[in-house]
Amino acid sequence: MCTVCGCSGGEARIEGHVPGGHDHAHEHGHGHDHGHDHGHDHGHDHDHGHDHARDARAGRAPAQALHSHAPGMSPARMVEIERDILGHNDALARDNRRLFAQRGVLALNLVSSPGSGKTTLLARTLTDLRQGLRFAVIEGDQQTSLDAERIRATGVPSVQVNTGKGCHLDAHTVGHAVEHLDIEPGSILFIENVGNLVCPAAFDLGEACKVAILSVTEGEDKPLKYPDMFEAADLMLIHKIDLLPHVDFDVARCIDAARQVHPGLQILQLSARSGEGLESWYEWLRLQHAARQIGRAPASPATATR
Repeated sequence: MCTVCGCSGGEARIEGHVPGGHDHAHEHGHGHDHGHDHGHDHGHDHDHGHDHARDARAGRAPAQALHSHAPGMSPARMVEIERDILGHNDALARDNRRLFAQRGVLALNLVSSPGSGKTTLLARTLTDLRQGLRFAVIEGDQQTSLDAERIRATGVPSVQVNTGKGCHLDAHTVGHAVEHLDIEPGSILFIENVGNLVCPAAFDLGEACKVAILSVTEGEDKPLKYPDMFEAADLMLIHKIDLLPHVDFDVARCIDAARQVHPGLQILQLSARSGEGLESWYEWLRLQHAARQIGRAPASPATATR
């Protein structure tokens, strides 16, 4: 069991590959020695840029940040193990980040609760923008390849990662998934994480930005209940605003809650179904993508809620 988040170590399976052959399922990357080289160079010449989650952890032990109890294990030992796990993951994330930078790839980590509409928003985004931009997608779910199939139906290459009993993607698995995707230089890589507002906050995948998606069918107090995720996010999307007339959701309270956790957080309101607000999201993507190509920090879109 992973002492960082409590999920099973298990095997993360990349779609179309089975254990035993040359291409095989990859064990959950929590500090294990996998005994093979998959192209990750553990150098340190990189720029993290946005790394809010790591900054947040710096002042407290990982056990305090996530889970703080494991039968038969002292708190001090838990802290030591968790630091090793996160340190190993961060080293692989640096390798991923360097690879993305070399190829001019903008990698975005999409995080949310289950049912927020991540895949629906992603499919609409790919359909609307694929004539002007190049994309690739890594889909993370515990089981099935349903989401990857939905993405491939848009004409965009996608690979499914099934985490089994694991509750999040990690940098090791993402690195292997990239090997099975033909990502063109200058592309935008969307990494759709497992639906979970807790554990993905702690695991850097090598992304440029975390995008937290919160639908109006959820509570407006989610940022206060799951502060690590919204503190780690660079952008929050309030999704499914077409349903606002039919649900009890206070947008102003939600924005206030998010700003209590992360004062500088950019926030956009949109609906993949009605199309409202999508152009602001697309503008944000174009700005991030353009900045990745010329190597400078992007400006904030004028339409972002400040």
